[in-house]
Amino acid sequence: MTAFILLQIINEIKINGINLINIQEFLQLLIRFVFNLVVIIIVIRGIYYRKRRKKDFLFSFFAVSTVVFFLCFLLESVKLELGFALGLFAIFGIIRYRTKVIPIREMTYLFVVIGISVINALASKEISYAELLFTNIALVVLLYTLERLNYRLDDGTIKKMTLHEKIDTIDLSNEEELKVYLSDKTRLNIIRYTLGKIDYNAQTVEIVVFYQSE
Repeated sequence: MTAFILLQIINEIKINGINLINIQEFLQLLIRFVFNLVVIIIVIRGIYYRKRRKKDFLFSFFAVSTVVFFLCFLLESVKLELGFALGLFAIFGIIRYRTKVIPIREMTYLFVVIGISVINALASKEISYAELLFTNIALVVLLYTLERLNYRLDDGTIKKMTLHEKIDTIDLSNEEELKVYLSDKTRLNIIRYTLGKIDYNAQTVEIVVFYQSE
């Protein structure tokens, strides 16, 4: 009872006309943030990193997702709606980090984390948590399925082989350059590649290449 009264008093405290804390809204923010973070971890750590093994973009994905979520949620009171959300996509569609070009797949995942964060932050109170949960699960399942089926629906001419390369002789962060290097080394028409296990003791990385057979 005492705790309830204390919360009521705190809830009514204002500084320069602004509430010190709105308990109901704060709990809403906390729940949605944790929910969004869990989904992003599943998408980035469970799907993207598990398949790509690239650490370069992990920081960017989590940072952009967090900033976009808080930006959308906290500015909702100024009628932040679909126009602003689409504007975020337009901005990141134009921006190319000047240090290096973002590969298409990484750019796609960047759009995905922005989209998920916008959805979870701007979903109106009329939308139930069940609907929000279903939307996020559907996106996660779709991404997982697409990664699993990637390049499997072919005419049987795409083959694969496993290579082991020294880490210090290749640049894992430069996708196009590594693809050219592997093509030159194997004399094969390489379609794509995936990074496997990294042996830090032997300083080698497992690379599975998919190539077009004659």
